[in-house]
Order: sequence, then structure tokens, then C-alpha cells
Amino acid sequence: MSDREVLLVVHPDRDATRDAAREVSARFAKAGVRLRVLDEDVREMLEADGGIGAPCTVMAPEQDPAAGTELVFVLGGDGTLLRAAELARPNGVPVLGVNLGRVGFLAEADSDKLADTVQRAVDGDYQVEERMTVDVVVSVDGEETVHTWALNEASVEKSSRERVLDALIEVDGRPVSSFGCDGVLCATPTGSTAYAFSAGGPIIWPDVQALLVVPSNAHAMFSRPLVVSRDSEITVAIDPDGSPAVLTCDGSRTFELPAGAAVRVTCGQVPVRLIRLWEGPFTDRLVHKFSLPIKGWRERHAR
Repeated sequence: MSDREVLLVVHPDRDATRDAAREVSARFAKAGVRLRVLDEDVREMLEADGGIGAPCTVMAPEQDPAAGTELVFVLGGDGTLLRAAELARPNGVPVLGVNLGRVGFLAEADSDKLADTVQRAVDGDYQVEERMTVDVVVSVDGEETVHTWALNEASVEKSSRERVLDALIEVDGRPVSSFGCDGVLCATPTGSTAYAFSAGGPIIWPDVQALLVVPSNAHAMFSRPLVVSRDSEITVAIDPDGSPAVLTCDGSRTFELPAGAAVRVTCGQVPVRLIRLWEGPFTDRLVHKFSLPIKGWRERHAR
């Protein structure tokens, strides 16, 4: 038996997901590749087809399940891929996503290309792209209380629907603007097509080394998105006399923030490595994922 191993990350909550996972398992088994999974239910689901799937080892997240694997193979949407990235990042293991959700902007392949995607993973026929992350530090009364990170974004938002978040934005230690708002997002270029995009921020090409600041529903004349250098330090300071807030990183890791807390965001020290099969430019990916109209207005509306 080969010593090759792949970590399979999947949420088996839909028939299509379960069918895709079984197909992936069978194809890796045929190639002599073992699988690691994160849940006993996933292992049982993969072995329910009569044992034709790849041998599985169940590993808990705290066991560093990606360590020593060739890659992390993801079946699902962007949320599942972000979960996989958290497991892969400490060991620099590349992540390959197959979209079973809606837009799935982080995923590299669609479900109708499953067989080809597995074969290219087995053959090592892919490129690896490093994506910038952000490091996030929370300070309260001068004491650092939280150290975390994000691939897409760190969002500071009001914790009470009835209240307004009073925030001060600083860049490189200098105040830029203060306002009441629903929240402030600090995003990477990768995250510019996620939550930041929904909040009205610009799309940043992933090879642009920059950080993005997007206020959400700010009550101010100057509350435009800001694009700053990757070497800049962004601070979102919460008014000491205002309401508490909550910090959320990549939509999953959440931390309560008391009034007076300061959230410092800088370029991450450790990137996330994404596998790329698509050889075209980011422009083509953007058009494909969002189904953008690329014909002239007159041509599209010709009678």
C-alpha cells in the first residue's frame, strides 16, 4: 500500500455531497492514496458502498490532521474551504476545493469536473498559489487578549442589533476617521470577493499586495472603502464610552470585544496555499464565477 495520504474535508449533509465524496474516495483508492477524514460519520459514509473507497483514518482537528499529507481535498462551498484552510495552513499543505455550493469563489473546480480534478491531484498536475492572510491582535487596556488570523476578512461588528458601533479607524498609527456604523471589515485581496464585496468594497486582484478596509453602513460623509499597503497596520478602536462589539474571522472564529478594545490587523506571517488548475487569468475567473455580461450593452439589448 502506498504511503500517500490526502485529507478529505466534507460536510455530508446533502445527497449530492455524499455521492461526490464516495466518488472521490473510490478514485483515490484506485490510485493507491489513503484518506484522512475529520468525522467518524464521514468514514462510515465512505465505507457504506461495499468498501471500494480509499482506506480512511479519522483524525480530530486538534491532532493536526493535515500534517504529512500531500494536499487537503475539499468538497463544499467557501465555508468548508475556509475550515480546511485553517487545518492546512500551519504545515503549508496546499488546499484543492471542488465547489458544491453556490458561487464558491475559493474553489478551483466545479462538481462536473470531479473525475478530472481527482486525477490531476493524483498526478500532481497543478500549480500552487500562495494567498495573503491577515494577523489579528486584540488589545484591551494595553494588554493583548486575542491573537488570531484570517484568509478572507476580520470583521468588527456591533454585538447588539439595537445599538450603533462607534469606531475609530487608524492606519499606521494615525487616525483617519471615526463614525457610528454596523461594523468595519479588514479584508485581504482574496476576501475582497466575499463579505467585503457584499458590503460595497472593491474587487482586488489576488496578486495585488494590499489590505482593504470597508465600513458597513457608516453614519458619516467619509466612509469609503480604503485600500492600503500590505505593510500598513490597520487599527479599529472601539469607543470606550460606547457599546461592546464582536470580532469574527472568516465567518467562524468569534471573540467578544468590550468597549475600549482595539483590533490591530496586519499582513499575515503565514500564507494559505491554494491549488490552481485553471490556467486563465483572474479576470476570466471573475467573469465565470459571477456570470458577468461581457458583450456590449447595445449588443445585449439589440432588438
